[in-house]
Amino acid sequence: MHPKRGEVWWVALDPVVGSEIAKTRPCVVLTQDLVSQYRRTVVVVPLSSSPAAHPPIMVAVKCVGNAVVAVVDQVRAVSKERLRNIMGSLGERDMKAIENALKEILDLV
Repeated sequence: MHPKRGEVWWVALDPVVGSEIAKTRPCVVLTQDLVSQYRRTVVVVPLSSSPAAHPPIMVAVKCVGNAVVAVVDQVRAVSKERLRNIMGSLGERDMKAIENALKEILDLV
């Protein structure tokens, strides 16, 4: 399995600890394609349909035609074994918005 950057997968995030985002939910893959090919983990950002966007923590994106938010402060590495099935992918503009939010919350600007 070689998930690609920008793809949105259903990911089983449970079990979780404390305030980590839970359950099986869509997540966008951030890992660069070549790294993803050789590692058993990928870095993802969970998506949610519940909360309103509050950049840079929650960024509005479009996933499979639906308005959702990327919960950027919940970025994490997950085993590829947690990936269930692919839903689609995010566009360039949405990926750039997530990248910019990550830079801001991680103070990489």
